[in-house]
Amino acid sequence: MGLRLRELAERVGCSESFLSKIENDKVNPSLQMLHRIVSELNFTIGEILSQDIEENQVVMRAGERPTIRMVPSRKTEGTHLEWLVPPGDSRLLAGAIHTVNPGGGSLGTIVHEGEEMGYLLEGELDLEVDGEVYSLRAGDSFFFRSDLPHGYRNPGDVVARILWVNTPSTF
Repeated sequence: MGLRLRELAERVGCSESFLSKIENDKVNPSLQMLHRIVSELNFTIGEILSQDIEENQVVMRAGERPTIRMVPSRKTEGTHLEWLVPPGDSRLLAGAIHTVNPGGGSLGTIVHEGEEMGYLLEGELDLEVDGEVYSLRAGDSFFFRSDLPHGYRNPGDVVARILWVNTPSTF
């Protein structure tokens, strides 16, 4: 895109050094920071992963799906997203299993285009949408517009797993 590291850092609100560490695989950014970076560069998080996936792949085997590990906080091992839909720029739909360790979460809210739905497979989850917090338990589902600020946190003492789907694949 012709941007210097310093320009991108200013646009996304971090240091040039932090971007360099991400680039060299020394740190993992938060979900919010990763989303700001890819949005500024005009692509999606899914496109980062698509280089290792066949364009017309129909089945993604357990243990072979691309995974993104989010930065852990001092109190938690963090969160990871396991992609269920092969990522790519031509996809209308994105789907992942979000695994959130106790005390972990999105570390803030994000906003983007589209709609989202989810189903809590196990554990507990506090889902924040547009400033309101909803406490969910296994078996609960949710739906919201992605242009509303949203984030989540696992308040429990066991791992939470969420089947999370959004469209279009802007994330």
